[in-house]
Amino acid sequence: MDYKDFGLVNTREMFASALAHHYAIPAFNFYNMETLAAIISAARDTHSPVILAVSESALKYMGDDLLRGMIWGLNLKKYDNVALHLDHGSSLESCARAIKLGFSSVMIDGSKLPFDANIELARTVADLAHKYDVTTEAELGTLAGIEDENTHATTSSYTNPNDVVNFVNATNIDSLAIAIGTSHGAYKRKSDDEELRFDILDAIAEQLPNFPLVLHGASSIPQHFVQTINEYGGKMSNARGIAPEQLRRATQKNICKINVDSDSRLAFTAGVRETLATKPENFNPRDYLGLGRKNIYDNCVDEIRNIMGSDNKIK
Repeated sequence: MDYKDFGLVNTREMFASALAHHYAIPAFNFYNMETLAAIISAARDTHSPVILAVSESALKYMGDDLLRGMIWGLNLKKYDNVALHLDHGSSLESCARAIKLGFSSVMIDGSKLPFDANIELARTVADLAHKYDVTTEAELGTLAGIEDENTHATTSSYTNPNDVVNFVNATNIDSLAIAIGTSHGAYKRKSDDEELRFDILDAIAEQLPNFPLVLHGASSIPQHFVQTINEYGGKMSNARGIAPEQLRRATQKNICKINVDSDSRLAFTAGVRETLATKPENFNPRDYLGLGRKNIYDNCVDEIRNIMGSDNKIK
């Protein structure tokens, strides 16, 4: 199915604008109706372009038909500037399936492969995707941490700036995810004074001027959600994210897409835990899911305005 039939767009024009005006497109992961509704409402209310990100495991959880039904239900128009993106596709087959379903953007993650094998896989996916005007992202360098079935690693390796030109030219990808110190999951830093490797980002941006770069594992892990979760029975001590000011700084150096997943999970879980704990007589899912949905909405609005800088970029 053609993604344009859903009113979706690919990421090419939104990235070009983000690069030119030094902001980032938010890529928010979703898993169900509540999380999708919160994200799209936040984007519309702030007049921000948005990338709706779906992992392979989230797609399996929702199912093909339900996912397509929810996207239809958004009643999107091209001017809404919404892309549907496969996050961390593990194979050519998974990317091909997403394209057939109507995704407008796909990521192929061959970052754990040897350099030449990563190039070959990314080039194959890009060649296929471009036949359908679907944009393609690949990753160079490895992020540590665990967030999903196909996003887990115990070690990390920074992106080598000397490799990026060769990789981009050989693959014909549309954007490149890099590793400069972010990580998947809710435990991204051991202390609050850890900083991203801006020296590596500067070197990559110098090698690839005006080329879209992407940060995965870039949730800020809002501490008020962590505190709420712990207050109402959770166990998330020492959860730390990437400082918002560092993420904002990264948007000045070609970072034009920032992925956010853990923040939404924390926001939703905090709302559900709080409602069930403070209203133990409540068994209406609309109530406790509703506060989770509101928390995601509030957090997305905050990050669009104060981290991405993408508010009011749709005219």
